[in-house]
Amino acid sequence: MSSSLVERHKKVYAPVITWDSDIEVVSAEGAWVTDVEGERYLDFACGISVVNAGHNHPAIVAAAKDQLDKVWHAGGAFRYDSLVTAAEKVLSVTPPTIDRLFFMNSGAEAVEASMKMARKVTGRQGIVTFRGGFHGRTMGSVTYTTSKAKYREGYHPLLPSTFVTPFPHPFRWGMTEEQATDHALMELDLMLKHEISPHEIAAFLIEPVQGEGGYYPAPVRFMKRLRDICTEHGILLVFDEIQTGFGRTGKWFASEHYGIEPDVLVLGKAIANGLPLSAVASRDDLMSQWAPGSHGTTFGGNPVACAAAAATVDVLAGLLPGVPALSKHAFTRFHEMKKKHPTIGDIRGYGLMIGIELIKGGTEPDPDAYTFLAGHARDHRLLILDCGPYANVIRFIPPLSVTLAELDQGIDVIDAALTAYEQR
Repeated sequence: MSSSLVERHKKVYAPVITWDSDIEVVSAEGAWVTDVEGERYLDFACGISVVNAGHNHPAIVAAAKDQLDKVWHAGGAFRYDSLVTAAEKVLSVTPPTIDRLFFMNSGAEAVEASMKMARKVTGRQGIVTFRGGFHGRTMGSVTYTTSKAKYREGYHPLLPSTFVTPFPHPFRWGMTEEQATDHALMELDLMLKHEISPHEIAAFLIEPVQGEGGYYPAPVRFMKRLRDICTEHGILLVFDEIQTGFGRTGKWFASEHYGIEPDVLVLGKAIANGLPLSAVASRDDLMSQWAPGSHGTTFGGNPVACAAAAATVDVLAGLLPGVPALSKHAFTRFHEMKKKHPTIGDIRGYGLMIGIELIKGGTEPDPDAYTFLAGHARDHRLLILDCGPYANVIRFIPPLSVTLAELDQGIDVIDAALTAYEQR
């Protein structure tokens, strides 16, 4: 970012929003962004897993431009084709039990709407969330966010009737996956016996793969047990697939890895490849109980964003078959790197949603390693992000359109950065 832009930025923009670098980007295409000086960067931050189809995809650009020439806002005053088409396209790739949806603008909005619906249609107030989860930072959604304490600091009291139970974190707990699953299920059982009865719970809200929490995939047995508990007690199982959806994990939605179907899906991020759009999707019998007018939105389902979403689904349908091979290649390379880099403690994830945890002294989180790697990567024209409560996990999220050569180029930079860090 030019010094003049930095100063202008500081004068007018609230510092509560943080930025990962001072790079001033002026254009982007595919997996690359270009700064004001003409330098190109390989973008493996991907807008925080948003531009899954790559930057500036021509089919998505064309759809948005075409709609822009027709109508770009409705506010519920009239109907328009792009909204219905986008809904049809999204529903065509969701699990079979999902019948209807409605659009919002952001993931946090959609989370709050899903919890309103759960309470309304069940007549219950209890919400169960899982430690390490991230569901947004608005006043309502931050109640359900426990990935980092700082997100909640200074905002208490939060919403009542919210209960937090452990999510299995095998590596951080020093356990096998089976041990971590047993422990988390034991704690859940204790909560249901001591803190809130199942018949008072409206919903379990969970990320099938925790994002901000450290890119931890939920164990299959854990998820199947949640499904069983919800079915037995009439609790809604709500999957927050804002970050995991639309091909990020190698399938349309992470729920497919578990062989179970949620009652409610919360969608966002990649749904329109960068235009502001999110959605809550559910079964018809649930949506039909939500009285007209008991929720609403002015900008949700914007015509231009919906046109982009419809095009995005088509583009991702063409990209998704290639993700498993890219994922296998990336995991293979990272596991090879782990053998020679003691800084790598754990590698986990699905598809092109991969977490590489950086450690020192055997298991201790090493945030300094990530800081060094991120700076080294920027110097070598690669953009990456961190996650986890200790900011020590590389969030590896290239666009699904990435080529094998680009994938290797990015991994090579990370490999070299680890070598440089360990040889300091």
